[in-house]
Amino acid sequence: MNDRLRIALLGGLILLSMGCNSSSPEPASVEISSVGVRLTIVSTATDLFLQRFNLTMNVHGAGGCSSTTELFPDTGYAGRRNVYLAAEGRVYVVGQYDARIIDAHDCQTSLSEFRHLNRYVVFIGSFDRDEARHWTYVPAAKRPELPFEKR
Repeated sequence: MNDRLRIALLGGLILLSMGCNSSSPEPASVEISSVGVRLTIVSTATDLFLQRFNLTMNVHGAGGCSSTTELFPDTGYAGRRNVYLAAEGRVYVVGQYDARIIDAHDCQTSLSEFRHLNRYVVFIGSFDRDEARHWTYVPAAKRPELPFEKR
């Protein structure tokens, strides 16, 4: 095999691997010390080439409670979750298509309609993909709240 063909094949393999999703779970976490909750959302690719990911949210409270919730999947760059601190020890995790309310006292998570969410909340950050397409938590101090697109 000549050198040009080897270089072309190697280059093709590198490009192909850059476009593939890893099936390894990617966890991202935030410690919300004011309410004693550690929140982790794990993103796991469900397709090798398409931007499709399952999202699993794990909540751990200071009192030892914990819960796990499957979130609406990321079906093509719709995985971002904004995190808000609400009244009475509640945390909101709001996505493009779903909103979850976490009670920090017992780690219970419930699905809520958007219209039932309290409007007087504090944005504390987002779970999102960075420039390198890695799942991460971005605090509000590094990036302001981004609104969701109307569809």
